[in-house]
Amino acid sequence: MKLIIGLGNPGREYDRTRHNIGFMIIDQLADHLSISLDKTKFNGLFGMGMVKGEKVILLKPLTYMNLSGESIRPLMDYYNIDVEDIMVIYDDLDLPTGKIRLRTKGSPGGHNGIKSMIHHLHTQEFKRIRVGIDRPFKGMKVPDYVLGRFTEDEMVHMKPAMDKAVEASEEWISKPFLEVMNVYNQ
Repeated sequence: MKLIIGLGNPGREYDRTRHNIGFMIIDQLADHLSISLDKTKFNGLFGMGMVKGEKVILLKPLTYMNLSGESIRPLMDYYNIDVEDIMVIYDDLDLPTGKIRLRTKGSPGGHNGIKSMIHHLHTQEFKRIRVGIDRPFKGMKVPDYVLGRFTEDEMVHMKPAMDKAVEASEEWISKPFLEVMNVYNQ
């Protein structure tokens, strides 16, 4: 069983903000894989389905970004999912807008959702797709920037990145993650 998590914040006021790129990609992936996000439990919205002979769960934690681990850990425990079988998708200020990077482990790099995951999973070693949103404009505070909506110009770059993240996620369902990394980290 594979668990793919998209990080974000629930609520209309956060819809389509930079910090919610994980939610946006999970929605796109759910459509692509024909998995309905129709279950609410473990403080999350999730759905499951069979993809390429593998059971797949897609999760959007509804705990707000800073408490994401509080949703992820109980779901993993309930379904007996090992940390090796999870992948998380989230925004990254240290990558240019529209770039993606796949990693097998790493520090939170200041990302509170990843800090929460590390705290609740007791490890930094979990697969991830980091989606670049770039740094704030000069004089803009980070919280205001990440909670702001993408501009039309940014979406020109984000749409292909979202498509690549969806493709990479689907590839990981049936291929080794390192193989997927070699293709999508180019």
